[in-house]
Amino acid sequence: MMNDEENKIEEHGQPQNPQDDQASVEHEADQVMAELLDGDDDTTITDEDGQPIEPDPITALQAEVDDLKDKLLRAVAETENTRRRAERDRQEAQKYGGVKLARDMVSVADNLERALSFVDDEMRAKAGDFVAGLEATLREVESIFGRHQIKKAGEVGEKFDPKLHQAMVEIPTNDMEPGHVVQVMQQGYVLEERLLRPAMVGVSKALPQHDSPQKQENSSED
Repeated sequence: MMNDEENKIEEHGQPQNPQDDQASVEHEADQVMAELLDGDDDTTITDEDGQPIEPDPITALQAEVDDLKDKLLRAVAETENTRRRAERDRQEAQKYGGVKLARDMVSVADNLERALSFVDDEMRAKAGDFVAGLEATLREVESIFGRHQIKKAGEVGEKFDPKLHQAMVEIPTNDMEPGHVVQVMQQGYVLEERLLRPAMVGVSKALPQHDSPQKQENSSED
């Protein structure tokens, strides 16, 4: 007849080892801790036994430092680009802020030059002071142009430049190579490197070629 201990073993099987129970509890605790650390991330790195591997804190900190360093470098680059754009805009405004006024002033110079072109000796004799005033005003305008880097564009003999000249007519001539300015109809002006007004010019072209003497002799023989 089996005793009470043997009956219990027969009914419930072999008693569990307390060390096995403790290992199971520790394993479950490690899994819970890994889930809490991972948060919403379902990806868990485990070892060969299925145990979660804790991330290396040094590696995590280095990754965070690298990310912050990259963001800092991007912010510094963007700040530098903004500074350069602002400096370029400031220089542009300093150079070309008076473009509209300069364009209006060249018309004043045109009118003064046009008025003085009609002055003859008789007019100088009758209204010498008035003519002298016009000439002084024109000299002052030209002086102002010089101080503000406003220069004339379009002189006889220059090579035609579509960036500075506007061709109004082609003039056949042998006195100058083709493609050069032979007449200035309206003076052009530039401010620094910016064109205020193109010069209206006449451009040279080659004279038409006549038949050679040999061809003329052949034609007469026929």
